[in-house]
Amino acid sequence: MPQHLAHVALLVRDYDEALAYFVDILGFQLLEDTPMSPTKRWVVVRPPGASEAGLLLARAVGPEQEAMIGRQGGGRVFLFLRTDDLARDHEQYLARGVRFLEAPRDEAYGRVVVFEDLYGNKWDLVEPRGM
Repeated sequence: MPQHLAHVALLVRDYDEALAYFVDILGFQLLEDTPMSPTKRWVVVRPPGASEAGLLLARAVGPEQEAMIGRQGGGRVFLFLRTDDLARDHEQYLARGVRFLEAPRDEAYGRVVVFEDLYGNKWDLVEPRGM
C-alpha cells in the first residue's frame, strides 16, 4: 500500500501571524485555510515546488500547548527544508529578516544552515550534494 506523510502539525500562537511568516517571509504556498469553528481553522502551507507533505499550522489551545510553541523539537533542529539553491534562499531569507544561527556550512550530505522560525523552532535549510 503506497503511503506518504501528508502533514506535520506545528503549534502556533495565531493563524494570521503564522501565515504572514510562512507565506510572506519563507515564500510557502497557502494550500488551505478552512474555518472549522469560530476559533479553529484548518490551515495548511507548503514550500514552493513541494507536491506532497504540508505544514498544518495548529493554533495552540490551553496552557500546556501554548508552553510548547517553539519547543516542539526539544531544542534540536525539528524541521528540514530542502532547497535546490541554498545561497539564493539564504540571501532572500536574510533580506526578509529570518534569524540564522550560523553561517552556511558544508557537510558530507550537502550545504546546510540552521535558522529559527518566528516561534524559535529550529530548521535546517539543506541543499543536498549533487543538486
